[in-house]
Amino acid sequence: MRLRAYAKINIGLDVKGKRDDGYHELDMIMAPINFYDEIDIEVAEKMSLTSNQRYIDSNPDNSILKTVKVMRERYGFKENFDIKLKKHIPTQGGLAGGSADAAAIIKGIKSLLDIPMTLDDMRDICLKIGSDEYFCLLGKVARVSGTGEIIEPFTNGIKMGILLVKPWHGVSTKAAFEKLDLLSCDHPDIGKIKRALVEDNYDLLCHSIGNSLEEPSFKIRPEIKKAKEKLLRYGMDAALMSGSGSTVFGITQNTRKLDEVMDIMKQQRYFVRKVHIYEDPLII
Repeated sequence: MRLRAYAKINIGLDVKGKRDDGYHELDMIMAPINFYDEIDIEVAEKMSLTSNQRYIDSNPDNSILKTVKVMRERYGFKENFDIKLKKHIPTQGGLAGGSADAAAIIKGIKSLLDIPMTLDDMRDICLKIGSDEYFCLLGKVARVSGTGEIIEPFTNGIKMGILLVKPWHGVSTKAAFEKLDLLSCDHPDIGKIKRALVEDNYDLLCHSIGNSLEEPSFKIRPEIKKAKEKLLRYGMDAALMSGSGSTVFGITQNTRKLDEVMDIMKQQRYFVRKVHIYEDPLII
């Protein structure tokens, strides 16, 4: 069985505060994009995971094997799987590559073993693995809050081109949150961003997007800020860092401009991908 694990971007991210349990309260707009890892999974005699990226093969705590373990503990199945991962989504890029892989594996095992699972069952499994898995599983543009467990899908009305640009070095989410200053960071109006998307108000969207984690991530990796500044200088209508970085994205409704900026950023040896919002809604 071949699966696609779709990446995401944060069109807005507000860290509202720190909770008593040590986690941060978030309010975000998240959107799946047509950029994905490819996973082949089949029932096998022995458990195996191979990838085009060696660091995944050698990491027993990666999201794919963790997902198999959580599902095995819940449903008690004995089957093993031969899993082959073709990784395209860069790590530490704010694109939820690992979470997307985990969500795809949940769908794959459910289908291969014909496991009866409700949406609540899948949500419980996702929350035992991480914070972005449930969003990746649902596969729709949504307002996401709490620590990532509250998801409210809505209909996006804006058509736009998106250019992903990632500097060579990544940023760990933990490091970004450790440097976060809630008093000085940006606190975008997430409700306004949602309204812009629903009402197809592109100008409002361009003036509303923001990310509380940009400031700390810029301090850790100044090249992220430089990449964002270049996107704006070269003509993108707006630009923003996704998640905790290090990927930034620019948006435009001018296809010629999108291609021009893509070529420029490629020449400067960035990781570059031209994408658009792509919904892959879960079917139970």
